[in-house]
Amino acid sequence: MSAIDNRLKELGIEVPVPAKPVANYVGWVKTGNLVFTAGQVTLKDGKLEYVGKAGADFTTEDASKAARLCAINVIAQLKDACGGNLDRVKRIVKVVGFVNGTPEFKEHPKVVNGASDLFVEVFGDKGKHARSAVGAGSLPLNVAVEVEAVAEIE
Repeated sequence: MSAIDNRLKELGIEVPVPAKPVANYVGWVKTGNLVFTAGQVTLKDGKLEYVGKAGADFTTEDASKAARLCAINVIAQLKDACGGNLDRVKRIVKVVGFVNGTPEFKEHPKVVNGASDLFVEVFGDKGKHARSAVGAGSLPLNVAVEVEAVAEIE
């Protein structure tokens, strides 16, 4: 078991089988030593969670939990890209979080912290990254959050 797998176990996180694409794209692409993940949504155990808008259907805190779930799904894609060995992740380079919020919702950065905090909890200093937190008028399947990442791997 890898050190990162041990850390995930300590945190009580089970990394799921990576979600299969639902359209004409792939879950991740490796170029050189970078892995780009497709946007990951709030899928857990084959079902969507956190469907709706931040600021109407969800508090900032609940939307942050949605972002954390998306980050777990990003880790699943990275694990697949690394042949099952998450110790190959050298750095989470960039994270983009999209928040399905009401027009007056303004706490996008706090929502996306759910993903950012998880990456640091799991990968330590290697999980610190550049980031964008973007408001969206809607997201696929009306999920509250979608997260994508770029990681450097060995």
